[in-house]
Amino acid sequence: MKAVILAAGEGKRLRPLTDKIPKPLVHLAGKPLLEHLFEALPPEVDEVILVLGYRGEQIQAHFGEKFGRFKLSYIFQEKRDGTARALALCKDSLGGERFLSLYADDLNGAKDLEELLKHPLSVLVKEVEQPEKFGVVTLNKNGQVADIVEKPKVPPSNLVVTGPAVLDGRIFSYEPPQHENGEYYLAEAIGQLVKDHPVVAVPQSLWIPIGYPEDLAKAEEILKRNKPRD
Repeated sequence: MKAVILAAGEGKRLRPLTDKIPKPLVHLAGKPLLEHLFEALPPEVDEVILVLGYRGEQIQAHFGEKFGRFKLSYIFQEKRDGTARALALCKDSLGGERFLSLYADDLNGAKDLEELLKHPLSVLVKEVEQPEKFGVVTLNKNGQVADIVEKPKVPPSNLVVTGPAVLDGRIFSYEPPQHENGEYYLAEAIGQLVKDHPVVAVPQSLWIPIGYPEDLAKAEEILKRNKPRD
């Protein structure tokens, strides 16, 4: 099974740590953030496509064509116009097959990712205090996703998509609207997908967003309390 890791962002909020290196190479607990992402991937995943942008050649040089059990390939997003457009660059590499999609910004519990794979189409979700900063989820009575709205001014709930999702080639049939910041968000493409196909919302137990330098110390403490496969 293939996984796609979207890693093209500049990591502006993480400066000055990202002045000279891309965010996925910033160290946490003695190794790059991206290595933590690799370690959490389910056993079914044996190939990873990385969508790179800012200083992406450093990531490619660091990890090469193979890391551990993973075959690695790289696609560069020249125009930073959002996560939906980033994933669309992988369409030919993925075909119609089922795959796992993740963002390089956050660390996720391995058990949560494994739970995602139990469903044909699924997303990880979690309640947060400031849902207006995320893709906000509405569920139907069956626990499936009924709608996703990116960064709404008036959130319909506190439940948000955290990033990881199991998708297949059908996602490429949906073009999300352009956000006011000029970007096209994958969450809203999934929000269109759910109108035609059932997508299961899987509650996330371990989610460690890495946005600012001070988040690294918090993340290290959380990692100490959680075993690698939690």
